[in-house]
Amino acid sequence: MKISIITVCYNSAKTIEKTFKSVENQTYNNIEYIVVDGGSKDTTLEIVEKYEKIVSKSVSEPDKGLYDAMNKGIKMATGDLVGILNSDDIFTDDHVLENIANFHLQNNVDASVGNIIQFNEEGKTVRKYSAKNWNPEKLKIGFMPAHPAIFFKRELFDKFGDYHLDFKIGADYELITRFFLQHNISWKFSDITTTSMLIGGVSSSGFSSYQLISKEIKKALSRNNIKFSYLKVQLRGFWKIIGFLKKK
Repeated sequence: MKISIITVCYNSAKTIEKTFKSVENQTYNNIEYIVVDGGSKDTTLEIVEKYEKIVSKSVSEPDKGLYDAMNKGIKMATGDLVGILNSDDIFTDDHVLENIANFHLQNNVDASVGNIIQFNEEGKTVRKYSAKNWNPEKLKIGFMPAHPAIFFKRELFDKFGDYHLDFKIGADYELITRFFLQHNISWKFSDITTTSMLIGGVSSSGFSSYQLISKEIKKALSRNNIKFSYLKVQLRGFWKIIGFLKKK
């Protein structure tokens, strides 16, 4: 089973070497590693060249943003499975892709859904984001599993399309909604903690970002003809707090 891993980057010299090392250290050998660079001006491309032994395919050219770059990577992919590894993230351990491959060999599903760990700039773990209690119905109230913890069969993109570029930060939400709710793909919780992610980013901080992603969640659900409550989506932060308190 070949696994295609896609890393999108732009001026990522400060972080991307750790990302490359986490791929290099994987015990699984049948990896197709694809790097899509947006035309970096720093030393990112020098680092890509340094790791040419593990980089199967790469391209460096201007793009229309993160999701356009992901689409380029998906079109270049030839693996049975596709996963995303961001340029400031790492696999949690050396056995992640071996575990993913074994899980998919044992479970004939279109997608596996796992967990991630979030860490701050000091390297301290601040949160484990588990999909244990997630199911596709929760998309209707604004909850999605962590994008980097999902491994899709590559053929799904051929059947159901790529990331839609008219979303600023919610194209992953729309794609997951389209795959899981509109097309009812088969899936299973893997309980594999795949990725350690640097906390922050374009869609995870600030009131304005909260409002934007709320708008795009509603747009994603509407586009896929999914019935939902505008109020529940808007108040999803409240449901998160309630869930956290219940765990306590």
